[in-house]
Amino acid sequence: MTESTVHGRHEGHGADPETAAAAEAVVAAARAARGAVTGLAGAPDQAIDAALGAMAERLRTASAPVLAANSRDMKAAEDAGLPAGVRDRLRLDEQRLNGMIGQLEILAGVPHEPASRKVRDLPGGLVLSERRRPVGVIGANFEARPNVVVDIASQLVKSRNAGVLRTGSAAIGSAIALADEVISPALAAAGLDPAAIQLVRVPGQAAAYALVRESRLVPLVILRGSGDSTRALSAEAAAHGVRTLAHADGGGVLYLHPSSDRAKAAELIASSLDRLGVCNRLNLLLVDRTLWDERVPEITEQFKGMGIAVSLPPHDHAIGYEWALDSAREATVTIAPADGPAAAATIANDETSGLAAGISAEDEAAAEEFLGAYAGTGAFWNAPTRLLDGFKMLELPETGINIDKVPGPRGPVTYKDLSLRQFVVTPV
Repeated sequence: MTESTVHGRHEGHGADPETAAAAEAVVAAARAARGAVTGLAGAPDQAIDAALGAMAERLRTASAPVLAANSRDMKAAEDAGLPAGVRDRLRLDEQRLNGMIGQLEILAGVPHEPASRKVRDLPGGLVLSERRRPVGVIGANFEARPNVVVDIASQLVKSRNAGVLRTGSAAIGSAIALADEVISPALAAAGLDPAAIQLVRVPGQAAAYALVRESRLVPLVILRGSGDSTRALSAEAAAHGVRTLAHADGGGVLYLHPSSDRAKAAELIASSLDRLGVCNRLNLLLVDRTLWDERVPEITEQFKGMGIAVSLPPHDHAIGYEWALDSAREATVTIAPADGPAAAATIANDETSGLAAGISAEDEAAAEEFLGAYAGTGAFWNAPTRLLDGFKMLELPETGINIDKVPGPRGPVTYKDLSLRQFVVTPV
C-alpha cells in the first residue's frame, strides 16, 4: 500500500484508485462514528440495553431482507468456488439468527459495570477513585462471518464505544443488510445516534489496511481472521501507532494420558470437531507414547468415520499447523506422540499458538501436572477446547479471543474489556 496517514489525515497522493477509495471510505466512517462518541458515552444504561433489545427484535422482524442478502452472498460464494468451510462461516439461517437473538437478549440483561469505584483515601483529605471510560471509536476487521457484525456491534454499544467495522468481501451484502435493517434502526429506536456503528462498504483488503492507519480517529482495532493476514495488519497498525487486539492464530490441543477413559476420550474428540472452520476446534492430538500402538489405530478409525483425515509422523509440516486455516485440507487433525503430561504441555506451549489445550485423564495428579505446566490461554481437563468461547464460558458474546503474552485482556474479549482505566483524585 502506498498511502500514508499523517496526524490522522489520509494522504492519498500517488495511491491507486482502489487504495484511495478505501482510505476515503474509512476516514468518512471514522469521522461519522466519532461524532456519536459523546452521546453514546453519556447514554443511560436503560438506553444502551434498549438498543440491544431492539437489535434482537429487528432480527426477528427484518429477517427476510437479511436472509435474502445472505442468499445472494452464498450464491456468489458458490459461483466463485469458495471452499466449504468459508461458505459455512458465511451462511445465515433461521437457527443462526435465533442464536444471535438469544445472545443479544442475554447481553441486554447483563448488569453494567460500575462507572467508578473507590480505591483508597489519600493524605490531605483526598480520595482516589478508578473510573471506566470508553475508548471512543474502536475499529474491527474480521472474517466473512455475518454474525460477527452483530456480535461486535453489540459489544461496542454495551461498552459505550462507537465503531468502524470491516468484514471480508464475501459477506459484505449480508453485513450491509444487518447494518441497515438491524443495527441502525435499533440504535435510533433507543434514542441513540445510528452513526455510532459504521460499516466500511468498500470491498477488498485495501480497506483493512486503511482501517489500521488512522491512529487519531481509530486508536484501537480488533483484528480477527487468518494468521498471516492478521499478523500483517498488526504490523501495519504498529507502524502507524494504532493499538490492536488481535486474534490471529488458534488450534486446540488434546493430550491422551494412559489413564484416559476410552469412551470419554472418543466423546471429547467428537465434540471438539463439531465445526472445522473455528479456531478452538481440535487441531493437534497428542497420544501418550505408551498408548501409541494400542490407541492410534482405533482413533484413526474414529476420525475416518467422521470424515476427518489424519497427519501422522513423520510430518511434512509444523506440528502446530492450523488446519482450520487451510481451506483445501481443513478436515484434518495432526496426531503426534508425547512422553507424559509435562512433555505434552511443553509441546502445546512451544509448538502451537497457545490458544487452548486439554488433557483426557482419570488420574488427577496427571491432570494437575498438565494444567500446571501449560501456559496457554485456556486449559481443560476432560473438557473440549471448543468451550473457549465468550458465550459458552462467560455467557457473553465476544469480539475475539486474545492470546497475547502481555498483561491485559486475555482469552475471550467481551465488552468489559473495551474500556480505559482512569485514576481520579478528589476531595473527600
